[in-house]
Amino acid sequence: MTTRLTILGGGAMGTACAMLLAEQTHQQVSIWVRNQDQAVEIQSTRENRRFLPGCKLNDNIFITSDINVAIHNCDYVVLAIPCQFLRQSLQLVRNSLPESVPVISVIKGVENGTFQRPSQIVTDILGPRSVAILSGPSHAEEFAHRLPATVVASSEDLELACRVQQMFSTERFRIYTNADTLGVEYAGALKNVIAIACGICDGLGFGDNAKSALMTRGLVEMQRFGVYFGGNPMTFTGLAGMGDLITTCVSPYGRNRKVGFRLGSGESISDILHSMEGVAEGVATSKSVAEIALRHHLDLPIMQQVYEVLFCGKTPQKATMALLERPPRSESAEIAAIVEATPAL
Repeated sequence: MTTRLTILGGGAMGTACAMLLAEQTHQQVSIWVRNQDQAVEIQSTRENRRFLPGCKLNDNIFITSDINVAIHNCDYVVLAIPCQFLRQSLQLVRNSLPESVPVISVIKGVENGTFQRPSQIVTDILGPRSVAILSGPSHAEEFAHRLPATVVASSEDLELACRVQQMFSTERFRIYTNADTLGVEYAGALKNVIAIACGICDGLGFGDNAKSALMTRGLVEMQRFGVYFGGNPMTFTGLAGMGDLITTCVSPYGRNRKVGFRLGSGESISDILHSMEGVAEGVATSKSVAEIALRHHLDLPIMQQVYEVLFCGKTPQKATMALLERPPRSESAEIAAIVEATPAL
């Protein structure tokens, strides 16, 4: 039986997801690309030369710039759109996508202004429906080149999570299920902010000791944030948290790390964003996180310094000193505080 999947978003991640799904030949995949010329080029050359050069698309992948054609008779929709543009894209299908069609998000961000996670934006625009999250250490460039990877599928609808697990699985792409949708989404978003910090560390030439400290203490901040809103702290030590954090902070593919590296090397954020191909989700997410932390009195020193470098004109050097000059703390006490704040699960 043929399964029809539509991917909204023709960037690296959307294209790589299409390639994974198309490996199962009973799955027919459509990709919606906003730019018509780009859609025609990908459809004719069978290659997304802008975002994934050298990766050929299977014959069971169809590309279109007409969103209504893309979603026609689809069984599932996969969202691979930058978080800050998700709402306006979903508005295009709010009256034409049946409530029975589940949505799968591979987006990692928090919307500015509303502070909503991708799954919340989906419900806000499309109404109640089954939503799943696919997240974890998953650079599109790697699994598009058929390199091994392992991620998690999360949904309040366990049956949908298991279906996502089956649809995306290949001999090189392994998927675990995780019931903590809130934690999985926040982990994927917050690690991008920490990756910017680690990139700054690299750009300043601070070495591996400092970078390891940023990653470890950054993970504590991710847990603190997630647990405050009801997430499971163990989610942040798994693939969606620690796994994705490591990949994003060390990989040459990571756009968020690249932003940080260029900041640490002396470039301005405006010049960096103007010259980038693709979106570094951590930039916008840092703004949302800083505002949420202020509103709820959350102590997130690393993420706060990233925000101040990005939006307040603070130099990376001054941000570093602000972190190093903080009063001494007890690591054991902080761990105990996270455990104490954890809701009964």
